[in-house]
Formats: sequence, structure tokens, C-alpha cells
Amino acid sequence: MVRNRNQLSPDPIFTLSVASRLSEVPCHSIRQYIDKGLLIPFRTEKQRHLFSEVDISRLKCIRRMIKDGGLNIAGIKAMYSLIPCWEIKPCSIQDRSTCEAYHQVNAPCWEASQKGPNCRNTDCRLCAVYRLPEECQDLKSLFKRLLDQKQSSS
Repeated sequence: MVRNRNQLSPDPIFTLSVASRLSEVPCHSIRQYIDKGLLIPFRTEKQRHLFSEVDISRLKCIRRMIKDGGLNIAGIKAMYSLIPCWEIKPCSIQDRSTCEAYHQVNAPCWEASQKGPNCRNTDCRLCAVYRLPEECQDLKSLFKRLLDQKQSSS
């Protein structure tokens, strides 16, 4: 996979303790984020978690939303659930009709068990939707950007 110099690596290279130290998020909090679906770490054959640079960035963003934004885990999950994945990773109306991520309102798209054809056989950790926290922007800015893109293409 070729990536530009500023893009974070999705390769799983950090253990839980290293991820905790780099992100300044306690290990028990990271485990909570995993349990609540905010983070999808890699798993080794022995079921140990490994984290990528993308995950570290995501952890820092979650920490910032909790400390500076006053959100809790449920609030962050609800916010992630509002992301219009079908706009970021364009899906046809027909594909949306069979996609749980399009219809569910209480979980982010990467937690959908029945995905549309565009996402069915892809690794959510590598998806542009899941990787949005690399930018750690508020949803309003994301929605504005998506609307501007849609208007300029019309």
C-alpha cells in the first residue's frame, strides 16, 4: 500500500501499553473504547490487541472530545453514528436499501453486521469513514465540507 508522507500508517505495530503511553489514554479506557465500538484494534493469533498510528490518532481525538468537548463515550458513539458514510464512500440508493449502516441510528457504520456491497468485504480499519478522526474535526465541519462538495459537483 502506497501512502503519502503525511498519512498515518494503518499497520498494527503498538502494544496496548505503548498505545496508552503515546495517546496519553489509560489502558482501561482504551479497553472501554474497544468494548463500546469506538476503536477497532488488530488482534494477534493469541488475541492480543495491536494498534496502528491511525489508532493512536483516534485515541487522541477521543481523549480531546472527552476532556475539551465534555462528551462521554455514549456521546462520541452517537456522534460517530451520525456520519453519513454513504456520502463519504458513495453508495447507490439501491445499495443503501440493503445496508444496515444506512438505516441504523445508534451505532457507527463499522459496527453494522449487514453492510452494503461497497463495504461488505472491506476492512473497516482502512475505510475513509473510520479514519476520519485522524483529522479530529467536529461533525459540523465535516457536514459543511460534504455539502460544499455536493453543491460544487451539481
